[in-house]
Amino acid sequence: MHEPRTAATLEFAGRRWLVSRPKPFVLVIMGEQPAQPGAAIAPSDYLHDILLTPEWREPFFQLADATGLVVCLNLSTQHPSYRDVRGRSSKGRLSQGEYYHHDGCSGPTKPRFVEIRCPYQPQTRSIATAVAPHHAVVAAMVQQLPAELADTIAPAPLLESMSAEALDQLQGQITRTVRRKLDAEGARAYFRRVDLAADAYFEPWQLGESRLIANANSGITMQHRRAYQDVHSGGVANGHLVKRWPNEELALPGQALDTALLASFCSEEDGACWRSEQA
Repeated sequence: MHEPRTAATLEFAGRRWLVSRPKPFVLVIMGEQPAQPGAAIAPSDYLHDILLTPEWREPFFQLADATGLVVCLNLSTQHPSYRDVRGRSSKGRLSQGEYYHHDGCSGPTKPRFVEIRCPYQPQTRSIATAVAPHHAVVAAMVQQLPAELADTIAPAPLLESMSAEALDQLQGQITRTVRRKLDAEGARAYFRRVDLAADAYFEPWQLGESRLIANANSGITMQHRRAYQDVHSGGVANGHLVKRWPNEELALPGQALDTALLASFCSEEDGACWRSEQA
């Protein structure tokens, strides 16, 4: 159970929630406010039982759109829509998931959100997941690029004036350069500097935690990556993560899933597609 320390309250969906705002783009929901002040919050499936019900789903999604990252703690659920996050990192090569990315990068339409979850399980997870606004990520990638590599990047206009598509193109160019010119641990060290410069959220995973990441919207669109905070030596047991695209994969009553749209999305973990691989 998670013991709340300093928290505010949020009135939403006819309930009072204990929340915190560790960063401007992060809202952490600890659970419903206990009847007794200071009492521990018991795990429950408040995400499906309350926040994703037909009445409150779209208001909750709009809250996530406006925030960027909504973290739900003390979440106990066995919902069948989650699937395992695929892909593993090696000591000699970064996995696709270690680079900052949006989910669904293969097509023009991306999932509105990606939800990544650390289920209750015997093994905790020590590998972080870094999340930051797309614009801040690209700006940090430019800022932290080693001087000997900066000359290989085509000059760009002011980042503030660049479209999302232009940011994607510049980011892909930098990622390709880093992949070619730096060894695995050099690239990981570079992205750790990017994490800090972008003020990314990479708090350790708690068991029973879900992170709802705004992946494609007109507001605070985010990117995320698997983030080793130390040298990746391998052979370390770690808890596993699961994921889903809740806006597209959870059908409302009377609504059929758009299977063609779901098939057009790709996983950042399986290596099936990656924009930076393209020439």
